[in-house]
Amino acid sequence: MDEQKQIILLATSVMAQERYSQLTGLTEGQVRGQIEKGHLPSLKIGRVRMVNIALLSQQVMDKEDWG
Repeated sequence: MDEQKQIILLATSVMAQERYSQLTGLTEGQVRGQIEKGHLPSLKIGRVRMVNIALLSQQVMDKEDWG
């Protein structure tokens, strides 16, 4: 059976924790925990803490072996 791969293109620099949770399959508590531990970059906008997708993407590109 062929393995299905999902590609999600994001055209946003920040994302609500709830939406990030939906897209990744993590619970909202897991997303909050990763942010609190510093494993997932975030940005506070007003009173809301958002997932910093731009920084996360840059970190992945810097660490991934694309060669």
